[in-house]
Amino acid sequence: MTLSMPLWVVAMLIMAMERLPGTYALPCLSNYNCLVDRDVADNPFFSPVTQLPTATVHVQASSTPGIYYTELERDVRSYSQPFPTNISYITFEERIGLLHPGVPHLDSAPSQVILSNSNCYYEGKPCPGLPHVEESRIANWLLPQNTRSTNADITIGISIRPAKSSACNPPYPITSATASSPAPTAALPSSSTSTAIPAPHPPSMSGQNIFEPISSDPIPANILSRDDHPLKKDNISDTLGPVSTNKFYANFFIGSQANYAFVQPYAVGWAKGTGAVKSDGLTISHIEAKQLAFGPANKAIPGEPVQFYINPIGIQSMVMSAAEIGNSTVLTVSNPLAFSADIILRPGRDSGSNITFPLVQGMGYVTGVYTNLQPTIQTGVFFRQLESAPPPKQGIFKYKVSLEDNTNWLIYITPGDGADPKLELVNNGLIRGPAGFSGTIQMAKNPSGGPGETIYDKSAGAYAKAGNITGSVVAKEATGTYRLTWEKAGKDIDSTPLLMFALPHHVQSFDRETQGMKTDMLLRTTTKGMATAVAADAWTLVENNLPVDMGFAPWNPDAGANAALSNAAKQTIKDVAPNELSQDIHKQTDLNSMYFSGKALGKFAMLVYAVRELAQDAPLSESSFGTLKEAFAKFVDNKQQFPLVYDNVWKGVVSSGTYETGDPGLDFGNTFYNDHHFHYGYFILSAAIIGSLDPSWVDANKAWVNTLVRDAGNSVSNDELFPFSRGFDWYNGHSWAKGLFESIDGKDQESTSEDTMFAYAVKMWGKVVKDPSMEARGNMMLAILSRSLNNYFLMKSDNVNQPKNFIGNKVTGILFENKADHTTYFGANLEYIQGIHMLPIIPSSAYTRQKDFVREEWDAMFSEKASTPASKVQGGWQGVLYSNLAIIDPVASWDFFSKEPFDLSRIDGGATRTWYLAYAASRF
Repeated sequence: MTLSMPLWVVAMLIMAMERLPGTYALPCLSNYNCLVDRDVADNPFFSPVTQLPTATVHVQASSTPGIYYTELERDVRSYSQPFPTNISYITFEERIGLLHPGVPHLDSAPSQVILSNSNCYYEGKPCPGLPHVEESRIANWLLPQNTRSTNADITIGISIRPAKSSACNPPYPITSATASSPAPTAALPSSSTSTAIPAPHPPSMSGQNIFEPISSDPIPANILSRDDHPLKKDNISDTLGPVSTNKFYANFFIGSQANYAFVQPYAVGWAKGTGAVKSDGLTISHIEAKQLAFGPANKAIPGEPVQFYINPIGIQSMVMSAAEIGNSTVLTVSNPLAFSADIILRPGRDSGSNITFPLVQGMGYVTGVYTNLQPTIQTGVFFRQLESAPPPKQGIFKYKVSLEDNTNWLIYITPGDGADPKLELVNNGLIRGPAGFSGTIQMAKNPSGGPGETIYDKSAGAYAKAGNITGSVVAKEATGTYRLTWEKAGKDIDSTPLLMFALPHHVQSFDRETQGMKTDMLLRTTTKGMATAVAADAWTLVENNLPVDMGFAPWNPDAGANAALSNAAKQTIKDVAPNELSQDIHKQTDLNSMYFSGKALGKFAMLVYAVRELAQDAPLSESSFGTLKEAFAKFVDNKQQFPLVYDNVWKGVVSSGTYETGDPGLDFGNTFYNDHHFHYGYFILSAAIIGSLDPSWVDANKAWVNTLVRDAGNSVSNDELFPFSRGFDWYNGHSWAKGLFESIDGKDQESTSEDTMFAYAVKMWGKVVKDPSMEARGNMMLAILSRSLNNYFLMKSDNVNQPKNFIGNKVTGILFENKADHTTYFGANLEYIQGIHMLPIIPSSAYTRQKDFVREEWDAMFSEKASTPASKVQGGWQGVLYSNLAIIDPVASWDFFSKEPFDLSRIDGGATRTWYLAYAASRF
């Protein structure tokens, strides 16, 4: 059945004249309809600030209409940088005779504060107060000789014996300096002895199950339960159990319910009467590379990569619907699980007729299960031909469809009664089936002609309903195996292999048996390269390089164990640390943000660890260690500024801030489940370090910390209090940070390094509390992250998964499910964009940030000949860059942090100079 072209041309012209809400037409080739988002003021999830002039977008010729949203979707993201810049790096404790009373941000400190002998500087000014030394020395200190009082501030001028000089000289032979390092400082006399960093206890895992329950404890009694979450769960039919808030299908139960879910390689969405078709069915879209739109080129970066690329939204290639589905249609979500959810369309709220769409990540077909409805298949691209084809097997009817964009689709129908559905091509926008139909309809895009048909034919009739994951680790071999098993339904499922699509990082880690089940058919995903069709009910994936010997100390993957620090390095750490140990831990950690509070706790935990374990001077850090435990206790006691509450609607532990203020964006959207793996990861890591240094501390704090682990990264699916793996997506191989916010471009993540930090924190907390399953799971997550991040986020010059004209950016910036934008939510400086994928620098950094990548990024972005030399970057971001440099050039990194006088404004509020020195020294 073939339709003439004139009707199609007329229809396309009509469509081109329409103005979709929030869009406008860009100049395009005469035969294309290219739309780009323009007016975002009506969308509450967009910032009113335009990130880029839309006129600069280079829209590539697209053979079908689509909407290209060039604005950065912010949901409620603030412009805050990832460390508290409104809090001075130098906030000292108020100890009589030791430090001055509370001082405001150092930038506004009174000019009378002058210490000529100070070895501490912040933005070029000597730090007020004195470096802290161990408690035993306090009695020998002299008290202040005079005080000065004003109406505005109280400042104490201190005349006191200068602290021991902290000339930070390199603990390495000067001849080891590399060509790229700054001029080295004078060398300390080399030590004849060197003390190795204590290695972690020998791994005890052997074929360890990585998904054992974390705990069955109730929510801690001081965390109150609330039933009034600001976002109601009205569109989910399963109203009792935990909901995976950060998964791919969330757009179907949030807001308008009209934004897409990106199941890969397809995108599906509720048409809801919009677009060319004006249907209320389920839109199915698949985008080719030629349809991408690209942002402006960044001429400051070698190769002039484009700032972003976008897949068009709203191309209604195929729409699966029914004659009864109209403007009174109701969409509900059922069975929202880790890998899947059922989307149900009903003609009316109480209708017994419906279409159920089981959405599963990587599904080979888009399947609709009909109950007593008349099927309709529509398109906004227009049908060129509908052809009945021989059935692939008894009871399944097959049709081939060609569209006016030269794509080919297959339709497989399995009627419940076995009767021929006799599809009818009504016009170039509508195919109609029989009334009162019950059965399944499956659709798939065929990029491969006859061979593609053969592949689809073999699996027709079977479809995925859900996914399950199991896994184990053999620590002695540093090897982990995980298995994705797909639950299936349909016709003749015992003899019909399931067809699913694997992402590039899956294919790389397939075992031999799964490799043998790959087909030659590929379909492009939106932001993760080409997906490979696999005819198998389960996949087995192997990771052979787990970081099982990684502990709390700086770790070098080349050395295979924790490196040693020289005596000279240890002395330098002890000389530098007092300035940082003297900061006011309570003031820096007791904030109105779980994110910033957690970062500060992590900063001090790593500082204390560096002094006690790396510099091996426990007395020096003893007082600060006690204060750190007090600061942590405030959160365990739930007495912070915004206490945690248990949300009994979506099932999770969230900040009470939004309940109290009405601001959904408070603390980066924590109450709406944004960024929980970032926020809680810092607390978990801090607890792991504290517990490793004081095992007696663990029992009293274990239940509270485990609650955070269960919220952000639960290990089981049958926990009544928390969903399985809220943040980490075991299909995509990394976490998604966006929670309960509607999003045109799907879920996103801005910081791969903080994603890695969460996995590392889980590993180390598991080790400390002697939970081998948790430790093994953390190791497995790190291995998967190392693979996925280097495929999709951290782009070396040979990357094949991202567009060639984009990989010069080296990092994706914010990776959405539907686009990649080389920027951040808080600014577009290169040090921000690259640096948010670096911090925090921790033992796992060198495991996921591979040397070849770090070298390419440094040379392109931050070398002296680059557009943004690290030597000229301002503020704490400079420290972030130079700490990352230690991965490839530890001598240059050491020289930067050890050079005196050192301005502490170069250290961000979530890190310390002491830790950065220890990290660099460990890699000599």
